[in-house]
Amino acid sequence: MSDFHQMHRTLGRRRFLQSTGGALGALALGSLLQSELPASTPAGGRQGELPHFPPTAKRVIYLFQSGGPSHIDLFDCKPGMQALHGSELPASVKGTQRVTGMTSGQEQFQVCAPMRPFSPRGECGTVISDFVPHMAGIADDIAVIRSVNTEAINHDPGITFINTGSQVPGRPSLGAWASYGLGSVNEDMPAYAVLISQGTGKNPGQPIFSRLWGSGFLPTQHQGVQLRSNGDPVLYLKDAAGIDRRTRRLMLDDLAALNKLRHAEVHDPEIETRIAQYEMAYRMQAAVPKIVDLSDEPESTFALYGEEARRPGTYAYNCLMARRMAEKDVRFIQLFHRGWDQHSALVPDLTSQCKDTDQASAGLITDLKQRGLLDDTLVIWGGEFGRSAYSQGKLGTGRDHHGRCFSIWMAGGGVRGGITYGATDDFGYNVVENPVHIRDLNATILHCLGIDHDRFSFKFQGLSQKLTGVEEAHAVKAILS
Repeated sequence: MSDFHQMHRTLGRRRFLQSTGGALGALALGSLLQSELPASTPAGGRQGELPHFPPTAKRVIYLFQSGGPSHIDLFDCKPGMQALHGSELPASVKGTQRVTGMTSGQEQFQVCAPMRPFSPRGECGTVISDFVPHMAGIADDIAVIRSVNTEAINHDPGITFINTGSQVPGRPSLGAWASYGLGSVNEDMPAYAVLISQGTGKNPGQPIFSRLWGSGFLPTQHQGVQLRSNGDPVLYLKDAAGIDRRTRRLMLDDLAALNKLRHAEVHDPEIETRIAQYEMAYRMQAAVPKIVDLSDEPESTFALYGEEARRPGTYAYNCLMARRMAEKDVRFIQLFHRGWDQHSALVPDLTSQCKDTDQASAGLITDLKQRGLLDDTLVIWGGEFGRSAYSQGKLGTGRDHHGRCFSIWMAGGGVRGGITYGATDDFGYNVVENPVHIRDLNATILHCLGIDHDRFSFKFQGLSQKLTGVEEAHAVKAILS
C-alpha cells in the first residue's frame, strides 16, 4: 500500500472517531441539558406557568441598606433600656449565640440604649425614631416588621443570604428569580435593574459584588443590569464613533444569523440568551437616555426627594431613578446603599447615614402614591441584619452586628400600611413574637408577585432548586391586605 493511501486511511479513521466522538458528546450533553433546563424558557419569563395566582404587585423596588441598620436606634423602641444604659446585658438574654470576633473578646457587654428619642407617628401610632423624621412621616403607609432574623453574623454571608437564599455564593439573586419567573413588561428595558450608592455614614462601606444581582444557575439573561452614576449609565451601550442606528441594526442582524446557525449545531441555550441580550441592548440605547434625563422633572420633585436627587450617584438620585423606571414598568429595581456599618462613631455616622436616605426613601413612597403607582409597586427597606443591644468598645461608641432580630419595612403592592408585625424582648435582642426568617421575607415578596415559592423552582444538579431553599418558609400573610 502506498504512503498516500495509508495516510488517507489513517485520516479517514481519525475523522470518523472525531466526528462520532463529537456526536456522542453532543448527544450526552443534550441529554444533560434536557434534564437540567426547561424545554422552552421564553426570553420574557415562564409565560403560561406564572403567576400562580393574581399578584398584588406588578413590580418591586428594593431599597437595600448595606451594612446593617440599627433597629434599636430606628424602628424598635425599647424605652426600658434607658434605665439600664451601661449595665451588663443579662446572660439570660445574651444566651450562647455567636457574636463576631470584633466583640467576642470583650470583658463587658454593656447595654447601650437608643441614641435618639422615639415618638408615635401618624394616625397608626407606630413608634419611630427621631433619626428618621421623613420616614416617620409615612408611618401610615408602611408595615414595620420587627422580628426579621438570620443566621448570618458577618456582612458578605449576610448580604448573600438575604439576596440569594444561601450564604454560599453562586446562587441566583431575588431579582433574577423574579425576572426568570415573570419576565419583563417593558421590552425596551431589562426586567432587573441595579443602582449603587455610597453613604456618608461609613465611607467606604462594605463592598458590593455583582454576584448579588447575578443569575447563578438561571439563564444569564435574568441577571441584573447595573446603571452607573458616572459616564455612560450602562457600559458598552453607546455606539462607537461612525456607527449609526442603521449600521448597528445591520450588524446585529448578521450576528444573530451567525448565532442561530451555531445554535442549530450545538443547541447551547446561552446562545439564545446572547441573541436576546444583543437585542435588549439595542433597544436600551434609545430607552435609557430618556430615563436618566431629568429635564422634564418639576422643581417639586427635588423638594420631595431632596436636592441630592439632582446629583447622579447619590441615594436620592437613585430613588428618583427607581420611580422613573417603575413608571416604565421595569419589573425589579434594586438599590444598594453602603455605609450602615456603625462599629464606631455611632451617633455622628448614623446621623449622616440617615440624612442620606431618610428624605429620599419617604419621598419615593409619597411620589409613587401621588402617581397611583404605590398600589401595585412593592417597596422594601432594610439590610442584611441589625445591630447589637450592647456597646462595642466604649459605651455608646458603636454597635456590633446582630442577626437574631432586626427591623425592615415594606409598603405598597398589597402590604397593609400603618401596622407593625413581630416583637422582640426588652433589649431588642431576641424575637418573642411572630418570627420572620429571611426565607419568609423572600417568600412574602414572591407571594406579592403572584408566585408560590414552594412551586417555583429550577432544575439544577439533579435538584429542584428554590430561592427559599429546602427549609420551611411561609409568606407573612398577616401583613397583606
